[in-house]
Amino acid sequence: MNAPACSLHRLISAGRPAQMAALARLPIFLALDGKRTLVAGGTPAAAWKAELLSAAGARVDVYAPGVCDELVAISANPPHGLVRVHRREWTPHDLEGCAVAIGACDDDIEAQTFAAAARAAGVPVNVIDKPEFCDFSFGSIVNRSPLVVGISTDGAAPVFAQGIRASIEMLLPRNFSQWVAAAVRWRGALKKTGLTFAGRRKFWQLFTRHAMAEPDRWPDAADFEKWVADVRSLGPAIDQGSFTVIRADHADPELLTLREVRAVQSADVILFHHGISPAVLDFARREAKKIALNADTAASVLNEQLTGLVKSGNRVVLLGSSDPANSVRA
Repeated sequence: MNAPACSLHRLISAGRPAQMAALARLPIFLALDGKRTLVAGGTPAAAWKAELLSAAGARVDVYAPGVCDELVAISANPPHGLVRVHRREWTPHDLEGCAVAIGACDDDIEAQTFAAAARAAGVPVNVIDKPEFCDFSFGSIVNRSPLVVGISTDGAAPVFAQGIRASIEMLLPRNFSQWVAAAVRWRGALKKTGLTFAGRRKFWQLFTRHAMAEPDRWPDAADFEKWVADVRSLGPAIDQGSFTVIRADHADPELLTLREVRAVQSADVILFHHGISPAVLDFARREAKKIALNADTAASVLNEQLTGLVKSGNRVVLLGSSDPANSVRA
C-alpha cells in the first residue's frame, strides 16, 4: 500500500512537508533487563536511581564507602534486577561493560571526573542534579508497565513535570497495564492468523477501542478470537483504499472532530494544502507519507493521483485550507 512515487512529484510543492518541531531531549526507552549498570554514591538520591534501574531489570552495582538505609533496604529486597553494594569508591575499571552509569557527586570536580571516566569507557552517564555533566536525564514516570510514560521539561521545571505526571496518572486507568500485556502476548499470535497488514491494523483498532471503553476489564483469549473473527467478517473490503476530505483551515487541532482525528491517525498518505497547522499533522502516524500540494495543481491532476492512491489500497486523507470537495472526487 505504497504511494506511486513516480507521479507524486507533480503534487509536491517546492518546500518540504511539515517536519517535527525541535526536541530539547530525545525520549528513548532503554532495554536494561539483565544488563550491568553502575551507581556511584550512597545517598538517598542514589538509592532512588538504583531502585529505578533494578525495576527495569538491570543488574546494579553500587559503589560507596558508606550507604544510606534506603540503599541497604533496596539491596536486600530489589524490585527486579539484583542490587549489589560495594562499600568502596568506584574505579574506572568498574565502568567496563556497563550499559549506563549514574553518579551522586558532591561537587563539580567529582562530577567532571566521573563523567569523563564513563565516557572514556563508552558508557552513557547521568550525574544526579548536574545536567551539564549528563548524557541523558530521567523524567517523571507514569508506570503502567509495559505501558510507560516519560515526561521531561529538560530539567527546567521538575515540579511542573510532577504535576503533569499526576494529571496523567488520573487519566490512565491502572488496568491499562493488563491491556498492553495482552498486546505483547498477542502480537506473535496475530501474525500467525494469516490476516493481511490492513487486517492486523483493524484488529489493533478494535483492541484500542475496547481498551478505551472498558479499561477496568482484563482482556482474554476469547476477546482475541472474537476480534480476529470480526476482522475476517469484513472480507476483501478491509484491504480496499479510502479517501477522506477534511477541512482544517483553522490553527487549533482541538476543533477537529473525533472522526477526523481518527482518519488522520489511520492514514497511509496525507495530502495537505499550504496553511495547514503542523499541530494537525502531528496526529498522523510517523510512517504516514505527508505530501504538501502545489498551489497551482489542477483539480483534474489531483483527482487522477488520488484515484491511483486509493486503488493501490492506501487510506488517503486530503487536508484542505478551503473546502476542496467540490473539485476533487476519488
